[in-house]
Amino acid sequence: MATIRHRSVRVGDVDVFYREAGDPEAPVLLLLHGFPTSSHQFVRLMRRLAGRWRLIAPDLPGFGQTVTPQGFTFTFDRLADVVGEFVDALELRRYALYVFDFGAPTGLRLAVSRPSEVTALITQNGNAYVEGLGPAMPDFATMTDEVEARRGFREILAPEQIKGQYTEGARDPETVDPTSYLLDQYFLGLPGRTEAMLDLLWDYRNNPPVYPKFQAWLRETRPPVLAVWGRNDPFFIPAGAGAFRNDVPSAEVHFFDTGHFALEEDLEPISELIDRFLAAHH
Repeated sequence: MATIRHRSVRVGDVDVFYREAGDPEAPVLLLLHGFPTSSHQFVRLMRRLAGRWRLIAPDLPGFGQTVTPQGFTFTFDRLADVVGEFVDALELRRYALYVFDFGAPTGLRLAVSRPSEVTALITQNGNAYVEGLGPAMPDFATMTDEVEARRGFREILAPEQIKGQYTEGARDPETVDPTSYLLDQYFLGLPGRTEAMLDLLWDYRNNPPVYPKFQAWLRETRPPVLAVWGRNDPFFIPAGAGAFRNDVPSAEVHFFDTGHFALEEDLEPISELIDRFLAAHH
């Protein structure tokens, strides 16, 4: 069983908590989680991949055990800045990037700003195309009233909604460990977290307009791309996975009969695909 170390590093005014496993000299896979979770979503995957790779999974600001100061600005631009500072603090010069959900607009901003650092992209229900926006996503294009929008976003933070992120679309919801979404609920209940989430959900409307920048990075640098997708995800639908081939025709795309949190039900085949993919491109 691989050892996972639990660490924290100060970057600017943020204490970034992160999990790390594997040989420090091995090629790096940087894992960026999504809403409403934290790096704990990657624990089982890290244990499976640590034999050949160095796995690093930070908690993004506003999530998990990362600590932000009073007045921190919760936007995706700022999250990407902090991840960039985190990468510098750990002296990561080259790394493959795994993005999921909120981790996608965060990590792809990082890739656009540091195109020479990212060696490969693994996207697990991490969207970069308007055609990938599913029916459960708010209509950000028509969203103009922030007060009304934030009122609606509060419903997304309700315990049943958090649970549904994991269970909706799953083949067998009883296989999903409740500890995952209960832990998410705990961290989201910490002081200041509700407002942080409302800020990020409101800022999400600024992500689709920068999709063309993400797509330009893909076209211009042609990184190896692996898309592993829960096809029953109501937030990011299969068209978003297939769209990566528009910009990187060689992209590998694999669908699984599960929901948003595909690792919950399909850890084994996804980890095997990732291991093979990384080996082929390192």
